[in-house]
Amino acid sequence: MKNLIYVLTVLIIVFVSCKPKEKQWETLIGKDLSSWKQLNGSAIYELKNGEIIGTTVANTPNSFLCSNGNYGDFILEFDTWFDPQMNSGVQFRSESKPDYQNGRVHGYQVELDPSERAWSGGIYDEARRGWLYPLDKNPEGQKALKVKGWNHYRIEAIGNSIRTWVNGIPCADLIDNMTPTGFIALQVHSIGKDSTKTGLQVKWKNIRIITKELDKYIIPYSSVIPQYSFLNNTLTDREVKEGWKLLWDGKTTNGWRGAKIATFPSEGWVIKDGVLSTLETGGGESAAAGDIVTTQKYKNFELIVDFNYNPNANSGIKYLVDTELNKGAGSSIGCEYQILDDKLHPDAKEGNAGNRTLAGLYDLIAPLPKRDNGPGQWNRATIIVNGNHVEHWLNGLKTVEYERGNDAWRALVAKSKYKVWPNFGEAAEGQILLQEHGNAVSFKNVKIKEL
Repeated sequence: MKNLIYVLTVLIIVFVSCKPKEKQWETLIGKDLSSWKQLNGSAIYELKNGEIIGTTVANTPNSFLCSNGNYGDFILEFDTWFDPQMNSGVQFRSESKPDYQNGRVHGYQVELDPSERAWSGGIYDEARRGWLYPLDKNPEGQKALKVKGWNHYRIEAIGNSIRTWVNGIPCADLIDNMTPTGFIALQVHSIGKDSTKTGLQVKWKNIRIITKELDKYIIPYSSVIPQYSFLNNTLTDREVKEGWKLLWDGKTTNGWRGAKIATFPSEGWVIKDGVLSTLETGGGESAAAGDIVTTQKYKNFELIVDFNYNPNANSGIKYLVDTELNKGAGSSIGCEYQILDDKLHPDAKEGNAGNRTLAGLYDLIAPLPKRDNGPGQWNRATIIVNGNHVEHWLNGLKTVEYERGNDAWRALVAKSKYKVWPNFGEAAEGQILLQEHGNAVSFKNVKIKEL
């Protein structure tokens, strides 16, 4: 059925792209490059035979050829070819401001990625939040790019909806409202000091855009690929249909209580501007504030939590929590998705082989290679529990995967600090916990889908 839907989608795209009326399209490639300006790096851009060609130069940062005009809602199409040794992208709704990293170009980027990762068509937030829509959960999209050949891209950015296609294959379905308008820019990625990659090229042609009467030209919506939403404490219509629920409403303490008390803590937690934060008290777990847990227990689920930590912070997201274990002393017991400043906090060097670092299973399993946006930036944690199978994700990358309740699991627990609790991590259900560890950490977009 999915293959049939993909075929129908491709046919719709072909139909839309081949409509006889072409007046709605505005071309963005003129007789010269006077309608563009170059920012940040010093890669070479030139116009030849209707193609904009970007060429890599060593010892320069990312280079961007930016449109003089800004665009809000639009449909953008272009053809691109790029050397398989390089990575590139096309910026949209992007900005360059003197007060933001000295004018560094930042904003949405559709990816041009010939690597084995195959995330072409994914959406990256350049110089800001990192990956918003990787393609690990879109295997058909990962097959869309023709390496070493010309590829056709389409972007529909309308309101808070951003969708992309590569060669007619749906690649990204993002809901986000951080930047409603901005310029379009053609990126030549930095090669650093690697002079062996000097002279690599990326080419663009047939760059065209629609900005009016977009409802006549959009591709009808179809939920054939995952939708990722970054709207603050708000569910999309699709999320509601798929069974997602907000665990925190962004305004009140409804649905939460202290891990050791029947009410929400009277101090130590602050709600402001749609963000739930713990206060800095020096790194120790506070008796007055303490951890908070959901009032409801969960069994099989997918949990999403956006978090932002201060330098040197330590915190965590626990799941399958039993608040009765160890009652009256210490922390509530449950499996923990570690939140930590790996670079500054000493706990990163404790434990065994990195099993106390960010996005790992605390004191049990070290995370796989990951992308941490760093202190002061928002990161997205995803935790999936389906029976005994558990996964941790950070910013679209899987960091931990394990099976609990078997001999291997029990051997792992036996070597950890949890060995004193019988059957640790084997509860059929439990509460979700946000940890108060005496450091300033913030949370938002806490949502769950029961499986």
